Amino acid sequence: MEVPDSDRLLCPDERHHPVHRVECHMVMLIRRGPVRHVIDHIEYELMVGDVLWIRPGQLHCLRGLEHRGVLLTVRPEFLPCSISDATNLHRCDVPLLLRPDSAEFAGLEAGIAQLHREYADTVTLPPAVRSSILRHSSAAIFLRLSHLAGDPPAETQRQAVTLFTLFRNMVEKNYAAKHSVSAYADYLGCSRRTLARAVRAATSETPKEVIDKQIILEAKRLLAHSDLPIGRVGAAVGFSDAANFTKFFQLRSGHTPAAFRARTR
Repeated sequence: MEVPDSDRLLCPDERHHPVHRVECHMVMLIRRGPVRHVIDHIEYELMVGDVLWIRPGQLHCLRGLEHRGVLLTVRPEFLPCSISDATNLHRCDVPLLLRPDSAEFAGLEAGIAQLHREYADTVTLPPAVRSSILRHSSAAIFLRLSHLAGDPPAETQRQAVTLFTLFRNMVEKNYAAKHSVSAYADYLGCSRRTLARAVRAATSETPKEVIDKQIILEAKRLLAHSDLPIGRVGAAVGFSDAANFTKFFQLRSGHTPAAFRARTR
């Protein structure tokens, strides 16, 4: 976990690679802007008082310098498991850009400032005690963020959302090996129709569309962030033939892999 000094420069280009794939939750509270931030190839414009919540695994790129604010980074495994059901941490439909009112923004600032103090004040405590204090303070911040992003679904929707969440997590881990809806439905122990209803309720998409979007997203991340040849990018997302990968990518993104790489760079 990193809790930097407040009002620090957010990811200045001279110290960071322009494109990053994060493996943690990154929360940015903007105190001076505007600033443009690209998350998984979608550009957001952040103004003073905005909050950006980047999720683990996402590709991001900050455009511009001298945009100040507060940055909090927390690895997902550091957060208490007990808050998962009470928050939106695992929901992919939660917005990244949040626009709290002044009181909500101040509350987030105060929570991060308190975490910063505890990070420094607990150095001499036993590791288990220190970790517990920091975990609970972090959880309080993410509960606030979750509330801003939208409350968890009502009990009547929870079963469908749980099935969708399990499906989504499986797709994120197995997109390279499993491309068919039936494979995921069989693993989850449900019918294709039941899975389709749950996915439709959560995203208004079909399970196949969710699978294909994940494959395209991972391919875009590799094309933008690595120097792997096109064929190896295709192999990394489950295509043994480079031509089939190129056809699939172009059909769903509107660009060939090579053209997309050149455009993003």
